[in-house]
Amino acid sequence: MNFKNSTAERSTVTRDTVEMEKNTANIYESIVAMSKRSNQISVELKEELTQKLQEFASTTDNLEEIFENREQIEISKFYEKLPKPVAMAMQELLEDKMFVRMPEEK
Repeated sequence: MNFKNSTAERSTVTRDTVEMEKNTANIYESIVAMSKRSNQISVELKEELTQKLQEFASTTDNLEEIFENREQIEISKFYEKLPKPVAMAMQELLEDKMFVRMPEEK
């Protein structure tokens, strides 16, 4: 998934709980699904950020280079401006882009 083009809100927004429970018919199951998806998104973003920061890592331990590495600073700022993983997961749920699989009851 391309997180850079996410249409999720970047600030707090009041949500309609009835809309959230459409897929699962239970608000608590929807919250658990959003939580699990949010954790997945968070891990993916962290791995992507770490990979991009590794490209600009220097092998020398010069203090001036550590504090003046503009590429790393710009990449970090970009990722800080992205919507939070919870907001992305909530947007996916509301747009029916998230598949919620329920374990079969015995």
